[in-house]
Amino acid sequence: MPSTPVVVDAAVVLLGATVTTITHPLLYVKLLIQVGHEPLPPAVGSTMLGRPVLYLPGFFSYAQYVLRVDGKLGLFRGLSPRIASSTISTLVRGKIERRVLQSKKDEHQNSFRKLVQETTHDMIFRCLSRVATHPFHGYAPCYQSDKSQVMSVRCMAQFVGRETKYSGVFSCIMTIFKEEGLSGFYTGFVPHVLGEVLFLWCCNLLAYLINTYAVDDSFSQASTLRNYTKFVMSITLRVLTYPFTLVADVMAVNNCGQHLELIVRITENRS
Repeated sequence: MPSTPVVVDAAVVLLGATVTTITHPLLYVKLLIQVGHEPLPPAVGSTMLGRPVLYLPGFFSYAQYVLRVDGKLGLFRGLSPRIASSTISTLVRGKIERRVLQSKKDEHQNSFRKLVQETTHDMIFRCLSRVATHPFHGYAPCYQSDKSQVMSVRCMAQFVGRETKYSGVFSCIMTIFKEEGLSGFYTGFVPHVLGEVLFLWCCNLLAYLINTYAVDDSFSQASTLRNYTKFVMSITLRVLTYPFTLVADVMAVNNCGQHLELIVRITENRS
């Protein structure tokens, strides 16, 4: 039987919550490294040429340190705002996709006009989704975005100073609204939106140019190669747009607590 929109949204929400839970420790450790927390001494190693160097702890070493301090549940600090964001993002996406008119399919598969229309629709969705979910987190996992903002960031960053000011979703909402007002929920909003829009257009345009002018139709695996072009471009361009994420995450913990303020100073000194 055909699935109803409610069933589809519920399935995507469940899938998104599962993926978010599984990948949360990766995001947690990445954020602590972003804000400049270095609880472990660097390890002595050597380059391929034999020159001695110092290496900062990797993910597994950092994760083991968090386990020793907070236990297994400590790796899931700040998870509830992310799940709330994933749910809201899925609902927003469903509403928009059912209301926005879909562009008609062109005869030519790589039509530039079709590319502009699809990218514009995707950009509108991402911006609207960011407005709805930014106080909690970024987009749902299905949109290949691991950005965490405001509530989630502040909950995770409290590990540095062992604070408990931001604990749950409702507690965070009350605290932020009382101290900073509505504007506090959108700290770091502009860098995230600029990074997402830049990433989206560059990724789609580069993939279109490569598939249209670089991939020869006479090649037997041309269709398969075109399917992976956008994926490769997304990985490459994430590196170029990473500074937008870093700036937004640091902005989210600025002026929100005594120990969290020290994080910003540490990050500035390292820069």
